Amino acid sequence: MLAKKLLSFKAGSSDNFESYHDSEKVKSTLGESGEDAYRARAGRKRHSVQLDKKITQQLLTMDRRSSTVSTGTAESLSSYTGSSSDEDDISPREKTQKNSKGFSDFCVKNIEHSAFGRREIEIAEQEMPGLMALRRRAEADKPLQCAKIIGCTHITAQTAVLVETLAALGASIRWSACNIYSTQNEVAAALAECGFPIYAWKGENEEDFWWCIDKCINAEGWQPNMILDDGGDATHWLLKKYPAMFNMVKGIVEESVTGVHRLYQLSKSGKLTVPAMNVNDSVTKTKFDNLYSCRESILDALKRTTDVMFGGKQVLICGYGEVGVGA
Repeated sequence: MLAKKLLSFKAGSSDNFESYHDSEKVKSTLGESGEDAYRARAGRKRHSVQLDKKITQQLLTMDRRSSTVSTGTAESLSSYTGSSSDEDDISPREKTQKNSKGFSDFCVKNIEHSAFGRREIEIAEQEMPGLMALRRRAEADKPLQCAKIIGCTHITAQTAVLVETLAALGASIRWSACNIYSTQNEVAAALAECGFPIYAWKGENEEDFWWCIDKCINAEGWQPNMILDDGGDATHWLLKKYPAMFNMVKGIVEESVTGVHRLYQLSKSGKLTVPAMNVNDSVTKTKFDNLYSCRESILDALKRTTDVMFGGKQVLICGYGEVGVGA
């Protein structure tokens, strides 16, 4: 459109230039009234040319603004929505990263994405009033001041709210991921930016997975006394690699069916020498989390796999238990 307008302007300018040189011939053949009419027509042409110039200038200005906005928007989005191919080729274990305060006891995908992760955590805080109320109520008393917790769970914005609540209540924590695909990289970066030892990123391989757990357990000058586990991997690794350290643990909290099954196996074999809490079968888990939280994943999975919207449709979901019935 802009190119067409400029070509139109050039053509108009050429026509006007030629008509100017023909004016003397016209004047010689016209009377006084004819000359006035000619001047009127020439004035209208000059006005038209000036208008073309004004429109062209406006189009050029709009084009520059559009280019600037598009470039700025692209740069802003690229800093959060993904990583470059060069970045993906480099393992976080090979990077040397520090947060804004020089803290480096962490390993995440990209610490520079922490600002976006912080916004996600702030949104999650609004959806978790129970933990936020507990934080406000008990923060001054520091009831977890002596707790040194190893966490091995999904690292999401909701987990970050839990981590920061535990820290606000006095606990010292080190955290890794229980799943190699579920980590929200920007959230892990936000926690690392706040000084939490986080070892997790999306897309870990098996070696990375166990390395991250080991980095959380085997830290210089740090003896864990509690385990917050999801799947039993932190418990398994601590017992297998550091049995003396495992015997000093005061308690284990396990959330998943798989982790609870592994704890029962340890108990039957006589290897479970510390107290363990089966959170998976607790009333809070089965009557609250299953009923209002876990079943949301069914709807999400259906929409992702079928690529359809539920609006205007009747849906029948056949399942079992409070998780399987859907929303």
